[in-house]
Amino acid sequence: MTDAATSTPNLPHLPATLGALRATGYQPRSVKQELRDSLMARLVDGRALFPGVVGYEDTVIPAIENAVLAGQDIVFLGERGQAKTRLARSLTALLDEHVPAVDGSELHEDPFAPLLDETRRRIEAEGDDLPIAWLHRSRRYGEKLATPDITIADLIGEVDPIKVAEGRYLADASTIHYGLIPRTNRGIFTINELPDLQERIQVGLLNILEERDVQVRGYTLRLPLDLFVVASANPEDYTSRGRIITPLKDRLGSQIRTHYPRTIEGEIAIMRQEAERLDGGPELDEPAFMLEIVAELSHLARRAPDISQRSGVSVRVSIANLETLLANATRRALRLGEPSAAPRISDLGAIIPSTTGKVELETLGDEAPEERIIDRLLSRAIHAVFARRVSLDELTDITEAFESGAIIETGELVPSREYVRWTRETPGMADAVARLGVGESPAAIASGVEFLLEGLHLHRRLNKERAAAAGGGRYRA
Repeated sequence: MTDAATSTPNLPHLPATLGALRATGYQPRSVKQELRDSLMARLVDGRALFPGVVGYEDTVIPAIENAVLAGQDIVFLGERGQAKTRLARSLTALLDEHVPAVDGSELHEDPFAPLLDETRRRIEAEGDDLPIAWLHRSRRYGEKLATPDITIADLIGEVDPIKVAEGRYLADASTIHYGLIPRTNRGIFTINELPDLQERIQVGLLNILEERDVQVRGYTLRLPLDLFVVASANPEDYTSRGRIITPLKDRLGSQIRTHYPRTIEGEIAIMRQEAERLDGGPELDEPAFMLEIVAELSHLARRAPDISQRSGVSVRVSIANLETLLANATRRALRLGEPSAAPRISDLGAIIPSTTGKVELETLGDEAPEERIIDRLLSRAIHAVFARRVSLDELTDITEAFESGAIIETGELVPSREYVRWTRETPGMADAVARLGVGESPAAIASGVEFLLEGLHLHRRLNKERAAAAGGGRYRA
């Protein structure tokens, strides 16, 4: 909840009274005008509107820019994990760094355009000596997750019994305790999962967005709130949990459809950016093909008939899987006493728990079906990445070595030095690993060897048997 505006003594260069503010020639602007002016400046300078948001450059961001330039409120429509809330919060960067407000005002009132009679009386009584507070842009954002138990009092306001008990009359509008929306006056208000809001509560928002008349317990107040409103919704909400009523949709302006990353490269960029990396432990290598497998898994899951597409497969699945994969590689390196770590094919089993917890299946009844479904998708992901990165014609020497009797057993407990030895002893292996671009780290070489062996197996060039080593296998002709 946004607090009342209070004086900011740490900003001595800014006017502290109404008279000093008036002397500067300050001209107030609406929130939508602020956003528009700042966006136009960014477009001229070529500065990014949403730094850190990947994959929306040609789709979602142009639509947001159009809405801001047109002064339209926004509804983001998309599945979970599509950065809808991040986009809304990022809009605060377009607000002025500080704006003046009447000191002590619950509604962040503009001193040149007060909303409440009480504030008007203060201005009349104190004149140019009226204290001015300066609001930072971070305090001009309000957000609420819509739930069925939300009331009009939460969003708009209610009579405050404490104020009545203090001796004020019920007929006095000053007894009202204002809700989240009025308290975000002169800012951006976001309501997430709007269809979850009961329809009768949505009706209560109509006047807020259009006519600006707020009615609380019989009071009719003319509150021309200055707001930029952002809402979010999952498309499935329109049929399963609720809907956005038509009059409210009509007032919200632009409906912008978000989407999951449409390219593997975009998914990997988000994974690298968002995955949490804690300090300490062995040095981590992140082979590109392993990141590509994690991203490919999510893309396959978004098309898999066994997985509910209504629920969606969030980018958080990819992020969590990368974190788990790196954690498993770190755990192995610590157990083996190795100075560096890199995720291998034999580590992929560790990401099944971080995947199954974030997806929903279309069919139920089979015993533990999630693990088998994800395991099949992982095999398809490895097969696809291998096909893109490796030419089977370049691995003829390796397959011939296996046809001559070579056997290699892999697993998460096999030390990296063993893989390095195999690259020296297996014809063609060293060159094939080098073409993957993994570098000279023993851990990264081990990752490359496992990727080549598993790819050959999935392309029916090698046989694979489950081995005693955890997560690994025994490869032979």
